[in-house]
Amino acid sequence: MSSKIKIAVDAMGGDNSPNKVIDGIIQHRSFNDKVFYKIFGDEQKIIKFIDNKIEKNNYQIVNTLNKVSSEDSPLEAAKKGKDTSMWLAIESVKKKDCDVVISAGNTGALLVISKLNLKMIENIDKPALSALWPNKKGMSVVLDLGANIECSTKNLFDFSIMGASLYKSLYPSETPNVALLNIGSEELKGNETIKETFKILKEKNSEEFNFSGYIEGNELMNGKVNVIVSDGFTGNVALKTAEGTANFIIGELKQALRKNLIGKISSLINFVNLNKFKKRLDPRLYNGAIFIGLDSPVGKSHGGTDYIGFSNSRDVCCKIIKGDLIEKIKRNI
Repeated sequence: MSSKIKIAVDAMGGDNSPNKVIDGIIQHRSFNDKVFYKIFGDEQKIIKFIDNKIEKNNYQIVNTLNKVSSEDSPLEAAKKGKDTSMWLAIESVKKKDCDVVISAGNTGALLVISKLNLKMIENIDKPALSALWPNKKGMSVVLDLGANIECSTKNLFDFSIMGASLYKSLYPSETPNVALLNIGSEELKGNETIKETFKILKEKNSEEFNFSGYIEGNELMNGKVNVIVSDGFTGNVALKTAEGTANFIIGELKQALRKNLIGKISSLINFVNLNKFKKRLDPRLYNGAIFIGLDSPVGKSHGGTDYIGFSNSRDVCCKIIKGDLIEKIKRNI
């Protein structure tokens, strides 16, 4: 691997792009200068926002005016042709010009175009959408978050291997503890698919991860496990529920502290602790999902995030390249 990680960037995906995308690159370079960016999109707009804030030897712009919109269906996005910023960015990873691709664009389109360009890792049937969640002890990898509504036993087993590999690539000194998201902790609970997956994982003796059985929704954040596996339907519902709950708590806390003079004085006295609390629940700091299972990593930033969130998604991309994610999956699968 070269000394610099090469990231292919779809500059036109997501809200307020390419502004937030370029600002995210500038923010990321402030603490990581070992990255080269190949940026795909409207060159005139991109140059305007770069405004000499990135050294010219650290980026390359590939001009294209065609882009995938948030309203496009995956099929419509694919039919737009091979000159959209998203397609070209993914294609650069296929050609090995870049190590990883990142986009804040349409999730369904990103998955379909990635599958059209990239091969699956041998012995893996479906890619999964994975992301990082905070817990009491640190972070958890959670997958699948919506790429596959229905999953077989083999899919869930593969997701367990891939999730453990992802966690190990991000946190090399820690041991992945894998659990299946279920409606109860008893072995007899759940549908036949999840019970069969439980049996296979329980019998598998792996040096790469520990299998901790089932985990219920109310235990997701307790830190007892750090790799949480489910089908895409369940995982997406859990994700949206967690996000909504966090937003509700922050909103209610703000309202309570602003309601009267005592609340305002209390917020001033506890400013440092409240700031830590707010930061801990800030979704921008955990931005950066990964489609795993393909033979090259594909990063997905939340379309509505700002430059701070986009910067963090690039940091995740750098860590999985340094952590040799794809080779870890190939060895473990």
